[in-house]
Amino acid sequence: MKPMRRVMCALVILLFVGASALQAQSSPQVTPEELLKHVKYLASDQLEGRKAGSRGAELAARYIANEFKSYGLKPVGDNRTYFQHFEFASGVKRGAVNSFAYSVDGKLRSAELDRDFCPVSFSASEAVQADLVFAGYGISAPDRQYDDYAGLDVKGKAVMVLRNSPPSDSAKDFAQFASLRYKASKAKELGAKALIIVTGPEDSETDDLLKLNYGFDPSSGNAGIVIVNVTRRLADEILRREESTVRELQETLDRSKSPKSFAVRNVSIATAVELKEIQQSTENVVGLLEGHDAALKDQLVVIGAHYDHLGYGGEGSGSLKPDTVAIHHGADDNASGVAGLLELAQAFASNGNELKRSLLFISFSGEELGLLGSAYYVKHPILPIDRTVCMINMDMVGRLRDRSLIVYGVGTSPGFEALVKKYDADADSAFVLKLNKDGYGPSDQSSFYGKQMPVLFFFTDIHSDYHRPSDTYDKLNYRGEQQVVRFVESIASELDRTPEQPHYVAVEAPRPMQAGRNTRVYMGTIPDFGEQVEGMKLSGVREGGPAAKAGLQAGDIIVKFGKVDVKNLYDFTYALGERKPGDEVDVVVKRGGETKTFRIKLERRN
Repeated sequence: MKPMRRVMCALVILLFVGASALQAQSSPQVTPEELLKHVKYLASDQLEGRKAGSRGAELAARYIANEFKSYGLKPVGDNRTYFQHFEFASGVKRGAVNSFAYSVDGKLRSAELDRDFCPVSFSASEAVQADLVFAGYGISAPDRQYDDYAGLDVKGKAVMVLRNSPPSDSAKDFAQFASLRYKASKAKELGAKALIIVTGPEDSETDDLLKLNYGFDPSSGNAGIVIVNVTRRLADEILRREESTVRELQETLDRSKSPKSFAVRNVSIATAVELKEIQQSTENVVGLLEGHDAALKDQLVVIGAHYDHLGYGGEGSGSLKPDTVAIHHGADDNASGVAGLLELAQAFASNGNELKRSLLFISFSGEELGLLGSAYYVKHPILPIDRTVCMINMDMVGRLRDRSLIVYGVGTSPGFEALVKKYDADADSAFVLKLNKDGYGPSDQSSFYGKQMPVLFFFTDIHSDYHRPSDTYDKLNYRGEQQVVRFVESIASELDRTPEQPHYVAVEAPRPMQAGRNTRVYMGTIPDFGEQVEGMKLSGVREGGPAAKAGLQAGDIIVKFGKVDVKNLYDFTYALGERKPGDEVDVVVKRGGETKTFRIKLERRN
């Protein structure tokens, strides 16, 4: 009997240890240990910053899908998988024809690609032949008593301008006019056929050409004008007829802060640019927990968090250290949100039989490129979009400090603010809540709110490691994140079981700073970043704003603002920046197969 008792004891011990190990490995409760496990992998060097379309992002998507599978979520993606694939423009590449030549007094000289010139990534693909003018920094700012285009006829011409802007001082600040997108938009507005960019010696000791993807914005398309970058050496050769150099011109402009623009005598430019978009594929990760209440199970509560980040960073990536090419780990942004999503999926799955509504868990790709994944989902919903009753989003929930928690969307449905406050009061240690009624905000819930759905967005705020390689897993507050995720779990549970469906409210939000040069002017439009079109497509308009009052609506494509042809978001924002509060502007939009004109009275931003 003694040997048998020893065997039985050993088996009991093994079973107990095994069960304990399994529980420690995968608890149905939200735990700091499991949050750490998820974040540590997603933010590891192996995943190389999870840039959308990269191998690292694919590994992250597989990890999330495997977790969904292990919890028992139903695969409802493409071909009954956990993936919803979509394509996006990740960059541009050169076509066969990229050339630059200049004629001085009728003598034609050719330049060499990558030695003397290169196309700029948001150039139009066209061939141009035109006379040349020099327009300083390419700035038109009459309100600052500075206008490089004053008295200069650029219609049908090629315009050479310097990069950046004159030095700012207490009297004049030109920094907001420095972007190449602004310079291109202004030149196109004034009728130029091509823009030639040169870097002055005050801005760079070297004479390097721009990298092809510098400033590439996949959501905004090309600038509608041919744009090339030339070296100072080549620019000096072209300007020799004027007995001037780039150095002399820049020194004069910077010293005087007065324009020095002129038509370059007997010089013409012939240039051709051919660029082709690079299409890549990425995927949202989706898993469903079905509800069991006969009256509510067909209704969906979507819970989301994006998994992509910035890869290795670099210029044009969104990195706040653009001069550093290194893995941007994205532990808080947004491995933390994904970890919370996974823990919620596991927690709800463990009590799946108690669900009344169905829960759809989505980890989005392409958020860092302009909400691409969530915008794709609401336009191509896996389950009918009218079944979605609300959306809950988590983005950067891993750096809880001083108990401060930001919650967007509390005004998007009656009772949301009271609901959030209710569970904060019930918490062991209350948060310092910063509540924002607006459903629009810097993450994926905006795509759902633009489709008139109530939303809540949880966020522990920006920090010094945001969009930098230093956003690493060891800096997160996992105990604090556990408390945030449990808070979200309580709110989601009530939204799941409450018989009344949340009703959408269009919030008249505080007016945000507009992109562009004049931040006093407000129109109330919400760009649609998920679909590239010629013009500026709207995902919505702000309730009570000038655009809404005039009759603009989601889906409209703005193609003209006043006299400015709008090819992309930048054309619109810079044209808006030229205006003053109280101005009335004719705005032309495409709506379905119709073209409509609306008279809009611009307002002052509060």
